[in-house]
Amino acid sequence: MGRKTTLTVTELGLPAAALGPENPLPVLGADRAKVLPCLLQDGYGRSRVETTLPAVVLENDHLRATVLPGLGGRLHSLLHKASGRDLLFRNPVFQPANLALRNAWFAGGVEWNLGSTGHTTMTCAPMFAGTVDGPDGSPVLRLWEWERTRNLVYQVDLWLPPESEFLYVGVRIRNPWQQEVPAYWWSNAAVPRTDDTRILVPAQEGWHYGYSQKLSRVDASHVTVADRDAADLFYDIPAGQQPWIAAVDDDGFGLMQASTDRLRGRKLFVWGTGAGGRRWQSWLAPGTGGYLEIQAGLAPTQFEYVPMPGGASWDWLEAYGPYGDIPALPLDSWRSVADSEPSRLFAGAGWGALELLRTGTDPLPGTPFDSLGPEQEPWLALLDGAMPVPDPLSPPGCTLVAWSSLLEAAPDSWFSLYHLGVSRWYHGDLLGAESAWEQSLALAESPWSLRALAFARPAQAGVLLSRAIELAPSVPALAVEALEALLTAGSADAAAAVLASLPEDVASLGRLRLMDARIRHARGDIAGARAVFDAGFEVADLREGEESLNHTWALIAGPEPIPAAYDFRMTTTG
Repeated sequence: MGRKTTLTVTELGLPAAALGPENPLPVLGADRAKVLPCLLQDGYGRSRVETTLPAVVLENDHLRATVLPGLGGRLHSLLHKASGRDLLFRNPVFQPANLALRNAWFAGGVEWNLGSTGHTTMTCAPMFAGTVDGPDGSPVLRLWEWERTRNLVYQVDLWLPPESEFLYVGVRIRNPWQQEVPAYWWSNAAVPRTDDTRILVPAQEGWHYGYSQKLSRVDASHVTVADRDAADLFYDIPAGQQPWIAAVDDDGFGLMQASTDRLRGRKLFVWGTGAGGRRWQSWLAPGTGGYLEIQAGLAPTQFEYVPMPGGASWDWLEAYGPYGDIPALPLDSWRSVADSEPSRLFAGAGWGALELLRTGTDPLPGTPFDSLGPEQEPWLALLDGAMPVPDPLSPPGCTLVAWSSLLEAAPDSWFSLYHLGVSRWYHGDLLGAESAWEQSLALAESPWSLRALAFARPAQAGVLLSRAIELAPSVPALAVEALEALLTAGSADAAAAVLASLPEDVASLGRLRLMDARIRHARGDIAGARAVFDAGFEVADLREGEESLNHTWALIAGPEPIPAAYDFRMTTTG
C-alpha cells in the first residue's frame, strides 16, 4: 500500500535578486490597457543573495511538487521520484528580468497566465493559498486571486491523489460582471532543453512566429528545438482530438501535459541556438543548459482572446506527469470540491476585497477575499467620499481606473486630480486628463503630475520631466524618461546636465550607464561613449527584443562585432 499524499508548508532556499520597490510611474503608453491599474515591477538588479521563499510541497510515492505562492503560484518543480529527475526546468536562482506585462518575470517551472497577451501581471506577486479536502480525501492546494486588469476571479487547485503519477491542476475563471470580457489564459511549462529533445503533440500543422513578426502556416515537424533563432510554434490540434503535448529525450523520458477540451491551444517556444538566444538563457538561468517551453492555452495562438460572457464561469483540468499513456482527467471529481471554502495558508493582495466593497458583489464560493492593507486605504477613504491629501513628493500609488465615477465626484486635491487624470487618460479622454493634471499642479507641484502632463504635451516633455526629476531625483524610471525626452528634443547638453545631477546610486544603474553612452555619442564624444561599454555595465531590466544595446554599439563602434555580454539580439537575420 502506498502512503498518503502529504501537503507541507515549508521554505525554499535560492540565490535571489530582490524585486525591489514598484515603479511609481503608471504606464501611460500603448500598453496601458494591458497593465493598469497595476504598476511596473522594475526595481530589481542582478545581485543575488541566499533567500528563503515561502513554499508548499505536495507529495506522494511518485511525485513531489513544489509551489511558490508568493510568486504567482509558480509550480517550481515536479520531481519524478522513481528516476530522481525533475520533469520541469528547475531554475537554480530567482532572477527577475523584463519579460512580463509588469516587467519582472523569472524562468522555470509552470506559470499560470491570465489577463492580456504576454506574461501575467501576477507572475511576481503573491497569491492567496489554502487547503481543501480533495474528492478522495487527499489534500488539495488552492491558489486564488483577483486579476486586476480584467477584473476576473481565478483559482488554481493542485491535486495529487495518493496513487497518481500525474499532478492534476484544476483551473476556474469567473467573470462576476454583466459585461463580456476578453479572456486570455496560457499555462507555460519550462522543461530542460537538449539538442535531442523532441516535442510530441497530436497535430501535423501549425503556425510559426519568429521575431520577424510574421505568422505563417507550417508543417509542424519543420520547427525543432535546435532552430537558430527564437521562435514560437502554435500547434493546430484537430477538433475532437484529445489536447496534449510532451517534451521528451531520446529515451522517451520527459514531461507530458494533457487537459480537458476547453484548453485546446498548444505551443512550443524555443530561445534558439543563436548568440542572443544563448545569452538570454544564461541571463535568466545562469549556469544551466537552458530550457524550452511547452504551453497550453484557451485560444489557438497568443495573438487572440476568447470572449467571456458576463456571469460566466469556465473551468478545465490539466495533468502534468511523465510521458506515457494519456492520463484520466476526472474533471467532475475535481468540480465536486471547487466551491469548498479553503483553510488559509497565505494571504494575497487586498484589491479583490476592495472591489467587492465598491460593487457590493457577493463573494464567490471557494475564493474568499477578506484582507485589506495600506495600499487600499486611500480608496477606502474615497468610498466614504474623499481621498486623503498626502505629501506631493510621496509616490501616489496605483490608480484604480475602474473607479472613474467616484474620482469624478471626489473633492479636488492634487492627489485626487492626479488619479482622475490617469483614469481619464486610460479611458481615452486625453484632453480631460490634461486638464486634471493642470489643476493638480495648480494646487501642489508634484513630480507625478508633471510627468503625466509630459505625455499630454510631448513638445514640452523635456522641460516638464526635467522639473519632475529635480523634485524626485531618486526615481530611476523618471530619470530615464527625462533623458529620453531631452535626447529626442536634440538637447544632449541638457541631458548631460540632468545625468550629472542624479544621485550616484541612480546614475550608476545599468540603464543610466547606457543613457550615458548615448548622451556622450550625441555630444560627439565617441571615445567617451566607447569607454562606458569598455568599463562594463548590465541593464538589469533589458526588454526581450529590445535593440538599444546593439544599436548604441553600432553607432560608436561601427562594424566591430558587439561583445557577447551585450548581445541579446533575438534574430540573426535582417
